[in-house]
Amino acid sequence: MTSDSRPTTLHDQTYRRYTGARLAPGAAWAVIALTGLRGLVRKKFFLVVMLFSWAQFVVRAVMLYLAANLPQVDVLAPTPEMFREFFEQQGFFVFVVTVYVGAGLISTDRRVNALQIYLSKPLTRVEYIAGKLAILFALLLVVTWLPAMMLLLLQVVFAGDMTFLRENLFLVPAMTLFGLLYALMVSFTMLALSSLATSARYAAVLYAGALLFTEAIFGILRGVTGSSALSWMSFRANLAQVGDLLFQVPPRYDTPWPVSLAVVIGVIAVSVWVLERRVRGVEVVT
Repeated sequence: MTSDSRPTTLHDQTYRRYTGARLAPGAAWAVIALTGLRGLVRKKFFLVVMLFSWAQFVVRAVMLYLAANLPQVDVLAPTPEMFREFFEQQGFFVFVVTVYVGAGLISTDRRVNALQIYLSKPLTRVEYIAGKLAILFALLLVVTWLPAMMLLLLQVVFAGDMTFLRENLFLVPAMTLFGLLYALMVSFTMLALSSLATSARYAAVLYAGALLFTEAIFGILRGVTGSSALSWMSFRANLAQVGDLLFQVPPRYDTPWPVSLAVVIGVIAVSVWVLERRVRGVEVVT
């Protein structure tokens, strides 16, 4: 027999203090949000949807350019109603982005039991929900608030003066408040429905069904009563009523705006309650 004369290398397996980068407490949500956004930008369909969502911006920008160079064409002149209509006409892309991005944000994690893994780390439920919410919330602002603000800036650039902006300075807070409220309500609602399902498709059906059902009920009651006072029953109508108030345009429904605002806040509050109940590291069985 021959013995191996090579020296034996021993590896120290004792505890060593972690020397890597450390995140500040409460910053873990940003990792979830950035990871989710990076995953989305790798998908061609998502990029196509986001590209088409800015088509109206291009059309409106051309209209503003023509209005600045052809002042005799009054129909192209910018008005507060034009910016209000921009948000409303972006509704289709808001729906597509919400369903495509938001339906699987939590339902996918529930299907593969990833919540237990997430919440077994130094990560709180609030951070987990905030990270997931930030993904959809940021994208909805990119579809609505960002292009609207850029249109207002282009109007100033094309006109060569700030007359329109000075006369309609309320548009800046109006678009900001409405954009934030719009994105918050939609994001929280979709996230809550996603937490109720283990399938992204089922969550998408729940969201679409909620929108269509509330709109259908309001439409039927409006036809029967001949009044729009029950518009508070429709998700879309409540947002529209609050938007009309912020943009200082005549309200389209008979429902008092405080009622519509209360319903919007109530929907957000119920969504937060659902998320608090459904996002758990261990499913509680009673």
